[in-house]
Amino acid sequence: MSRLILVLGDQLSENLSALREADKESDVVVMAEVREEATYVQHHPKKIALVFAAMRKFAASLREDGWDVRYTELDDSDNAGSIPGELLRRADETGAKEVIATEPGEWRLIEALSDMPLKVHQLADDRFIASRSEFEDWAKGRKSLRMEYFYREQRKKTGYMMDGDEPAGGQWNYDHDNRQPAPEDIDFGGPMHFTPDETVEAVLELVEARFGNWFGELRPFWFATDRGQARRALTHFVKHALPKFGDYQDAMMGDERFLYHSVISAYMNLGLLDPREVCDAVEQSWRDGDTPINAAEGYIRQVIGWREYMRQIYFHEGPDYPRRNALNHQRALPPLYWGAETMMHCLSKAVEQTRDEAYAHHIQRLMVTGNFALLCGIDPAEVEDWYMRVYFDAFEWVTAPNTVGMSQFADGGVIASKPYVSSGTYIDKMSDYCGDCHYSVKQKTGEGACPFNVLYWHFMDRHRDRFEKNPRMAQMYGTWDRMKPDKRETIVAEAEDFLKRLSSGDTV
Repeated sequence: MSRLILVLGDQLSENLSALREADKESDVVVMAEVREEATYVQHHPKKIALVFAAMRKFAASLREDGWDVRYTELDDSDNAGSIPGELLRRADETGAKEVIATEPGEWRLIEALSDMPLKVHQLADDRFIASRSEFEDWAKGRKSLRMEYFYREQRKKTGYMMDGDEPAGGQWNYDHDNRQPAPEDIDFGGPMHFTPDETVEAVLELVEARFGNWFGELRPFWFATDRGQARRALTHFVKHALPKFGDYQDAMMGDERFLYHSVISAYMNLGLLDPREVCDAVEQSWRDGDTPINAAEGYIRQVIGWREYMRQIYFHEGPDYPRRNALNHQRALPPLYWGAETMMHCLSKAVEQTRDEAYAHHIQRLMVTGNFALLCGIDPAEVEDWYMRVYFDAFEWVTAPNTVGMSQFADGGVIASKPYVSSGTYIDKMSDYCGDCHYSVKQKTGEGACPFNVLYWHFMDRHRDRFEKNPRMAQMYGTWDRMKPDKRETIVAEAEDFLKRLSSGDTV
């Protein structure tokens, strides 16, 4: 009797564990565009289009390879509307009693598959470099689960940029070389663009009709939607941008949305690219002498360090992790995150880019939109929901740890040893945003002062009981204590006035 082989929209890999376990001669592959997955948050239209188009092309490639694929499009009249519903419908159709699935990347779907009348075997997703059991063994007995030490273990395991047992160049990371401010100009034309073919155009028309009024611009649409295109995008990045990626990976520019970034995270998250082949290409460029060590190491760290670590933290911490709120922040997400007018140029440019591209790089997410939300005390659940809704690479296993943990410190320090907060000085140093802003980053208080400046000290003051003994923050509390009392009072008063106006819906 045939079994159903479930392939989800972020499992578009020929070496998927469920496909390896299947029998091509008798089993039936089930793939479905379902409303529940498209709408559990209001995803950016570009993301929905990317996933649906990539799914359709992957299903076609499986059919060409001889698989029996039962594919449901969103507008099919008999679409059950959910993954469990589609499995039950296909089971009735084929007589199958068992489902082989690769474990989903979100607790929500894992639990849904576990609660079905069919027998569902959820196999480990071994497309990642570290297994869940491997991480649990590493984490056992540790007081803190810092990424740096996990990353070093992954370097040793994979051999990437290693000289025997030692890191190449004698250092584990080259972060200090990767913090150059925004350059005068960028000599890279950006990630590779692909013209929509007939399959993609059909999906764009579908998304336009069904989700066109959601936040985000659908067109122009230029993403890779199959493995061949994704590999070309990787090659393009390694050849033309990787050599300067390290220097400027933290820089931000108002008129340069991509700088030297690869913009392939979604292709890895969907399964079109394997993280190993990405790291292989990056390491080879370094070994060939085409890429400096700081750029190669910095990129590989993002893949086998941060990406792997975030997934492991998500599963290690459990289903409640995305809704943690250690700092008890309750303020509602302000309309400026949805494009409402703001006089803060950095936020305006970051949101505008996010709306248009479904993309912003990690420092824009962490130190502009994330930093502002944390300083203002915005409910981390609303911040997490926003990140899930607006980015093309957003899946809960990666978004929750980056937002709840790294960006908002809502997990109480599981990921970060201190909150990632800063005044306007950091943004001014790392970007060209401040020169065109209504506010003055050099002005600390008073009319026209950069709001980040007073919000930073207000955050430090209101959370003093939690952070004043943190050795990484002691110096800043010393600076605060040395300020004259009337200056501290002015800062707190101006910050509270700003927050009141923000909550009232005033343009800030």
